[in-house]
Amino acid sequence: MYPWKAPRRLCMTLAALAALGCADATGPEPPAAGEIVFTSIRERFMRIWVANADGTGQRPLTPEGETSLEPSWTPDGSRIVFTSWLDGNPDIFVMDADGSDWRPVTRDTAYDRSGRLSPDGKRVVFVSERTGDPDIWVIDVDGSNPVNLTKSPSSFDVDPDWSPDGARIVFASDRGGGRQFSLWTMRADGTGLARLPAEGGARSPSWSPDGSRIVFTSYRDIGDAEIYVMRADGSGQTNLSGRAGVDELPRWSPDGAYVLFSTKRDGNSEIYAMGADGSGPVNITRHPRWDAMAAWRP
Repeated sequence: MYPWKAPRRLCMTLAALAALGCADATGPEPPAAGEIVFTSIRERFMRIWVANADGTGQRPLTPEGETSLEPSWTPDGSRIVFTSWLDGNPDIFVMDADGSDWRPVTRDTAYDRSGRLSPDGKRVVFVSERTGDPDIWVIDVDGSNPVNLTKSPSSFDVDPDWSPDGARIVFASDRGGGRQFSLWTMRADGTGLARLPAEGGARSPSWSPDGSRIVFTSYRDIGDAEIYVMRADGSGQTNLSGRAGVDELPRWSPDGAYVLFSTKRDGNSEIYAMGADGSGPVNITRHPRWDAMAAWRP
């Protein structure tokens, strides 16, 4: 599926990134203001690209030959947190918004990935396999004080995201049994673990900018994946994408009015934007190669 050889567990983490879809998008164009960052394979390697929010001005930020993926913006929009194989295994890095000044956050022989900077800009939450199976960790942005929050030796804990006030973290875990992922929240120190109801399996949660909602990928429809939204307590679950194929990896726009997501409904993986109510899905990247894992600049 990918042109580079990834370890089995990382492949499991990213496995949903290729699937079938159909139909053209209709509806209003998203606002042209702002930028999105995303992962793309335009040549041989996964690289991080940036584009205007309307899809114009697409350009790479990381070099060909260095596998880089999973970008997310710092809260002030000045830097990008991402995963790179620069040193031969995945670590968390931070770079300036123009792709310059790479700074390592983690330096470990284990797999470290899926980094997200806290709203106060002081800590990074990430996934690490330092103790075996993936756990949710936090670390200071300068690379000091790594702490394992979940400490679950028999489960996979992945896909972390901060609440906008930095008080809680939402993540996906198969700890409920049956190797099916569900969504959980916990306090930023790892206490107060609570399961959110999401039938049929769920991944890639993203907390809304106002803290009231969580958008996520749901696998409740057999052989399909859809973008759902729910209140932060798990109630009021609504299907936003509502069509055959796989729609996944949702992320909010800074104002909470739009949701970015990845889909193959046009035959290859593309970045789409739709209204927060699921209306007007629009193809942003419009490129024949693989595009996914998008985030909107604050």
